[in-house]
Amino acid sequence: MTKTTSPIEKLIEHALDEDMPSGDITTDSLGVPEQWGRARLIAKEDLVLSGMLFFEAVMRKLEPQADISWQFTEGQFVVSGQTVGTLSGNLVQILKAERVALNFIGHLSGVATLTRCFVAKTVGTRCKILDTRKTLPGLRIFEKQAVVHGGGENHRMNLSDAILIKENHIRMMGGIRKAVNSIRSRSALPIEVEVTNLDEVKESLALKVDRLLLDNMSAEEIKKALEFVPSSVKTEASGNMTLDRISEVAATGVDYISVGALTHSAPTADFSLQFDWSEAGNNG
Repeated sequence: MTKTTSPIEKLIEHALDEDMPSGDITTDSLGVPEQWGRARLIAKEDLVLSGMLFFEAVMRKLEPQADISWQFTEGQFVVSGQTVGTLSGNLVQILKAERVALNFIGHLSGVATLTRCFVAKTVGTRCKILDTRKTLPGLRIFEKQAVVHGGGENHRMNLSDAILIKENHIRMMGGIRKAVNSIRSRSALPIEVEVTNLDEVKESLALKVDRLLLDNMSAEEIKKALEFVPSSVKTEASGNMTLDRISEVAATGVDYISVGALTHSAPTADFSLQFDWSEAGNNG
Protein backbone atom coordinates (compact mmCIF):
# COMPACT_ATOMS: atom_id res chain seq x y z
CA MET A 1 0.00 0.00 0.00
CA THR A 2 1.32 3.44 -0.94
CA LYS A 3 1.90 5.72 2.03
CA THR A 4 0.03 9.03 1.81
CA THR A 5 2.15 12.10 2.48
CA SER A 6 0.36 14.87 4.38
CA PRO A 7 0.52 18.52 3.24
CA ILE A 8 2.75 19.34 6.23
CA GLU A 9 5.14 16.50 5.39
CA LYS A 10 5.36 17.60 1.77
CA LEU A 11 6.13 21.19 2.74
CA ILE A 12 8.71 20.13 5.30
CA GLU A 13 10.46 17.77 2.91
CA HIS A 14 10.66 20.53 0.31
CA ALA A 15 11.90 23.07 2.86
CA LEU A 16 14.61 20.76 4.21
CA ASP A 17 15.72 19.81 0.69
CA GLU A 18 15.92 23.51 -0.11
CA ASP A 19 17.99 24.24 3.00
CA MET A 20 20.22 21.15 2.85
CA PRO A 21 20.39 19.86 -0.74
CA SER A 22 23.70 18.16 0.07
CA GLY A 23 23.53 18.12 3.86
CA ASP A 24 24.71 20.72 6.38
CA ILE A 25 28.35 20.83 5.32
CA THR A 26 29.36 23.06 8.26
CA THR A 27 27.87 20.89 11.01
CA ASP A 28 28.79 17.64 9.23
CA SER A 29 32.39 18.77 8.83
CA LEU A 30 32.74 19.26 12.60
CA GLY A 31 32.76 15.48 12.90
CA VAL A 32 30.44 15.31 15.93
CA PRO A 33 27.81 12.62 15.27
CA GLU A 34 25.89 13.02 18.54
CA GLN A 35 25.59 15.67 21.23
CA TRP A 36 22.68 15.00 23.56
CA GLY A 37 21.16 17.86 25.50
CA ARG A 38 18.40 20.45 25.73
CA ALA A 39 17.30 23.61 23.93
CA ARG A 40 14.67 26.24 24.66
CA LEU A 41 12.42 28.06 22.20
CA ILE A 42 12.23 31.69 23.35
CA ALA A 43 9.87 34.44 22.20
CA LYS A 44 11.92 37.53 21.40
CA GLU A 45 8.87 39.77 21.11
CA ASP A 46 5.23 39.77 22.20
CA LEU A 47 3.35 37.43 19.86
CA VAL A 48 0.43 35.07 19.29
CA LEU A 49 1.59 31.48 18.89
CA SER A 50 0.83 29.51 15.73
CA GLY A 51 2.71 26.82 13.80
CA MET A 52 3.55 24.40 16.60
CA LEU A 53 2.79 21.37 14.41
CA PHE A 54 5.31 22.55 11.82
CA PHE A 55 7.98 23.14 14.46
CA GLU A 56 7.48 19.67 15.93
CA ALA A 57 7.34 17.96 12.54
CA VAL A 58 10.57 19.58 11.31
CA MET A 59 12.40 18.65 14.49
CA ARG A 60 11.19 15.04 14.46
CA LYS A 61 11.99 14.70 10.76
CA LEU A 62 15.70 15.11 11.56
CA GLU A 63 15.65 13.95 15.19
CA PRO A 64 12.93 11.30 15.63
CA GLN A 65 13.81 10.90 19.33
CA ALA A 66 13.30 14.58 20.12
CA ASP A 67 11.21 15.19 23.23
CA ILE A 68 9.26 18.45 22.92
CA SER A 69 7.36 20.07 25.78
CA TRP A 70 5.21 23.16 25.19
CA GLN A 71 4.36 25.82 27.77
CA PHE A 72 1.69 27.42 25.55
CA THR A 73 -0.96 26.35 23.05
CA GLU A 74 -1.71 27.83 19.64
CA GLY A 75 -3.68 31.05 19.84
CA GLN A 76 -2.22 32.03 23.20
CA PHE A 77 -0.46 35.35 23.72
CA VAL A 78 3.24 35.04 24.61
CA VAL A 79 5.23 37.85 26.19
CA SER A 80 8.75 38.66 24.99
CA GLY A 81 11.34 36.63 26.87
CA GLN A 82 9.06 33.77 27.80
CA THR A 83 10.02 30.16 27.08
CA VAL A 84 7.53 28.78 24.57
CA GLY A 85 8.81 25.21 24.68
CA THR A 86 11.75 22.98 25.50
CA LEU A 87 13.42 20.24 23.46
CA SER A 88 15.75 17.43 24.34
CA GLY A 89 17.56 15.06 22.02
CA ASN A 90 20.56 14.97 19.73
CA LEU A 91 21.44 18.67 19.47
CA VAL A 92 23.47 18.07 16.30
CA GLN A 93 20.31 17.13 14.44
CA ILE A 94 18.22 19.79 16.18
CA LEU A 95 20.78 22.39 15.05
CA LYS A 96 20.32 21.30 11.44
CA ALA A 97 16.54 21.64 11.76
CA GLU A 98 16.66 24.99 13.57
CA ARG A 99 16.26 27.48 10.72
CA VAL A 100 13.50 25.65 8.85
CA ALA A 101 11.54 25.10 12.07
CA LEU A 102 11.90 28.75 13.06
CA ASN A 103 10.91 29.92 9.58
CA PHE A 104 7.59 28.08 9.78
CA ILE A 105 6.65 28.99 13.34
CA GLY A 106 7.87 32.56 12.88
CA HIS A 107 5.80 33.13 9.75
CA LEU A 108 2.60 31.59 11.08
CA SER A 109 2.91 33.28 14.47
CA GLY A 110 3.47 36.53 12.59
CA VAL A 111 0.16 36.05 10.77
CA ALA A 112 -1.62 35.28 14.05
CA THR A 113 -0.04 38.27 15.79
CA LEU A 114 -0.95 40.75 13.04
CA THR A 115 -4.49 39.36 12.98
CA ARG A 116 -4.79 40.00 16.72
CA CYS A 117 -3.80 43.63 16.14
CA PHE A 118 -6.56 44.06 13.55
CA VAL A 119 -9.15 42.29 15.69
CA ALA A 120 -8.32 44.58 18.62
CA LYS A 121 -9.37 47.56 16.48
CA THR A 122 -12.92 46.16 16.14
CA VAL A 123 -13.67 45.85 19.88
CA GLY A 124 -17.05 47.32 20.69
CA THR A 125 -18.46 46.67 17.21
CA ARG A 126 -20.10 43.65 15.58
CA CYS A 127 -17.52 43.62 12.81
CA LYS A 128 -15.40 40.51 12.20
CA ILE A 129 -11.95 40.43 10.57
CA LEU A 130 -11.62 38.11 7.57
CA ASP A 131 -8.62 36.84 5.63
CA THR A 132 -8.37 36.58 1.83
CA ARG A 133 -6.84 34.26 -0.77
CA LYS A 134 -3.67 36.38 -0.85
CA THR A 135 -1.60 33.59 0.64
CA LEU A 136 1.71 31.88 -0.06
CA PRO A 137 1.26 28.92 -2.43
CA GLY A 138 1.08 25.68 -0.46
CA LEU A 139 0.62 27.43 2.89
CA ARG A 140 -2.96 28.70 2.56
CA ILE A 141 -4.66 26.27 4.93
CA PHE A 142 -2.01 26.88 7.59
CA GLU A 143 -2.00 30.67 7.19
CA LYS A 144 -5.77 30.65 7.50
CA GLN A 145 -5.47 28.57 10.66
CA ALA A 146 -3.07 31.21 11.96
CA VAL A 147 -5.69 33.89 11.25
CA VAL A 148 -8.14 31.95 13.44
CA HIS A 149 -5.48 31.65 16.14
CA GLY A 150 -5.23 35.44 16.07
CA GLY A 151 -8.98 35.86 16.55
CA GLY A 152 -9.98 36.42 12.92
CA GLU A 153 -12.29 34.39 10.71
CA ASN A 154 -11.77 32.67 7.38
CA HIS A 155 -13.25 33.87 4.12
CA ARG A 156 -13.57 31.27 1.36
CA MET A 157 -10.69 28.81 1.35
CA ASN A 158 -10.52 28.62 -2.44
CA LEU A 159 -12.43 29.33 -5.64
CA SER A 160 -14.49 26.16 -5.15
CA ASP A 161 -15.88 27.31 -1.80
CA ALA A 162 -18.21 30.19 -2.63
CA ILE A 163 -19.44 32.46 -5.41
CA LEU A 164 -17.97 35.96 -5.44
CA ILE A 165 -18.59 38.07 -8.53
CA LYS A 166 -15.72 40.53 -8.84
CA GLU A 167 -14.85 43.36 -11.18
CA ASN A 168 -13.41 41.23 -13.99
CA HIS A 169 -16.37 38.85 -13.90
CA ILE A 170 -18.70 41.84 -14.26
CA ARG A 171 -16.68 43.26 -17.15
CA MET A 172 -16.50 39.87 -18.83
CA MET A 173 -20.28 39.52 -18.72
CA GLY A 174 -21.05 43.16 -19.50
CA GLY A 175 -22.65 44.13 -16.21
CA ILE A 176 -23.74 43.00 -12.76
CA ARG A 177 -27.24 41.94 -13.85
CA LYS A 178 -25.95 39.70 -16.63
CA ALA A 179 -23.36 38.14 -14.32
CA VAL A 180 -25.86 37.43 -11.53
CA ASN A 181 -28.54 36.06 -13.88
CA SER A 182 -26.02 33.86 -15.67
CA ILE A 183 -24.85 32.32 -12.40
CA ARG A 184 -28.42 31.88 -11.12
CA SER A 185 -29.27 29.90 -14.24
CA ARG A 186 -26.54 27.42 -13.34
CA SER A 187 -26.25 27.48 -9.54
CA ALA A 188 -28.44 27.84 -6.45
CA LEU A 189 -25.52 28.86 -4.23
CA PRO A 190 -25.50 32.22 -2.39
CA ILE A 191 -24.03 35.08 -4.40
CA GLU A 192 -21.69 37.82 -3.22
CA VAL A 193 -21.03 40.78 -5.51
CA GLU A 194 -18.16 43.26 -5.41
CA VAL A 195 -19.46 46.84 -5.69
CA THR A 196 -17.57 50.12 -5.85
CA ASN A 197 -20.27 52.79 -5.72
CA LEU A 198 -23.84 53.43 -4.59
CA ASP A 199 -25.37 52.70 -8.01
CA GLU A 200 -23.80 49.24 -8.01
CA VAL A 201 -25.04 48.69 -4.45
CA LYS A 202 -28.60 49.49 -5.46
CA GLU A 203 -28.41 47.37 -8.61
CA SER A 204 -27.11 44.36 -6.67
CA LEU A 205 -29.75 44.73 -3.96
CA ALA A 206 -32.46 44.87 -6.61
CA LEU A 207 -31.17 41.50 -7.82
CA LYS A 208 -31.54 40.16 -4.26
CA VAL A 209 -27.93 39.02 -3.87
CA ASP A 210 -26.89 37.53 -0.55
CA ARG A 211 -23.81 39.59 0.23
CA LEU A 212 -22.04 42.76 -0.85
CA LEU A 213 -18.31 43.35 -0.97
CA LEU A 214 -17.85 47.13 -0.62
CA ASP A 215 -14.56 47.62 -2.40
CA ASN A 216 -12.25 50.59 -1.83
CA MET A 217 -14.94 52.78 -0.33
CA SER A 218 -14.32 55.48 2.25
CA ALA A 219 -15.97 55.18 5.66
CA GLU A 220 -18.50 57.82 4.63
CA GLU A 221 -19.31 55.96 1.42
CA ILE A 222 -19.78 52.74 3.39
CA LYS A 223 -22.16 54.48 5.82
CA LYS A 224 -24.20 55.80 2.91
CA ALA A 225 -24.34 52.38 1.27
CA LEU A 226 -25.45 50.68 4.48
CA GLU A 227 -28.52 52.93 4.61
CA PHE A 228 -29.90 50.93 1.68
CA VAL A 229 -28.80 47.44 2.78
CA PRO A 230 -31.38 45.26 4.60
CA SER A 231 -30.28 43.18 7.60
CA SER A 232 -30.71 40.00 5.54
CA VAL A 233 -27.77 41.01 3.31
CA LYS A 234 -24.30 40.71 4.83
CA THR A 235 -21.72 43.38 4.04
CA GLU A 236 -17.97 43.15 3.73
CA ALA A 237 -15.59 46.09 3.37
CA SER A 238 -12.33 45.52 1.53
CA GLY A 239 -9.47 47.40 -0.08
CA ASN A 240 -6.57 49.26 1.52
CA MET A 241 -7.52 48.11 5.01
CA THR A 242 -4.69 49.28 7.24
CA LEU A 243 -4.59 49.28 11.03
CA ASP A 244 -5.13 53.03 10.99
CA ARG A 245 -8.45 52.62 9.15
CA ILE A 246 -9.99 49.59 10.82
CA SER A 247 -11.64 51.27 13.81
CA GLU A 248 -13.36 53.86 11.63
CA VAL A 249 -14.56 51.29 9.10
CA ALA A 250 -15.74 48.84 11.76
CA ALA A 251 -17.75 51.62 13.42
CA THR A 252 -19.83 52.08 10.24
CA GLY A 253 -21.77 48.92 11.07
CA VAL A 254 -20.33 46.73 8.33
CA ASP A 255 -20.44 42.99 9.15
CA TYR A 256 -16.95 42.07 7.96
CA ILE A 257 -13.66 43.62 6.93
CA SER A 258 -11.41 41.48 4.74
CA VAL A 259 -7.69 42.20 5.05
CA GLY A 260 -5.18 40.81 2.56
CA ALA A 261 -2.30 42.10 4.67
CA LEU A 262 -2.97 39.44 7.33
CA THR A 263 -1.28 36.87 5.13
CA HIS A 264 0.63 38.75 2.45
CA SER A 265 2.32 41.36 4.66
CA ALA A 266 2.58 39.92 8.17
CA PRO A 267 6.05 40.45 9.71
CA THR A 268 7.74 37.28 10.89
CA ALA A 269 7.45 36.79 14.65
CA ASP A 270 10.89 36.66 16.27
CA PHE A 271 11.90 33.45 18.05
CA SER A 272 15.25 32.17 19.24
CA LEU A 273 16.30 28.56 19.84
CA GLN A 274 18.80 28.61 22.70
CA PHE A 275 20.97 25.48 23.07
CA ASP A 276 22.30 24.41 26.44
CA TRP A 277 25.71 23.18 25.30
CA SER A 278 27.10 23.21 28.87
CA GLU A 279 25.00 20.16 29.79
CA ALA A 280 25.33 18.40 26.45
CA GLY A 281 27.01 15.02 26.27
CA ASN A 282 27.98 12.56 23.60
CA ASN A 283 25.81 9.73 24.87
CA GLY A 284 22.04 9.48 25.03
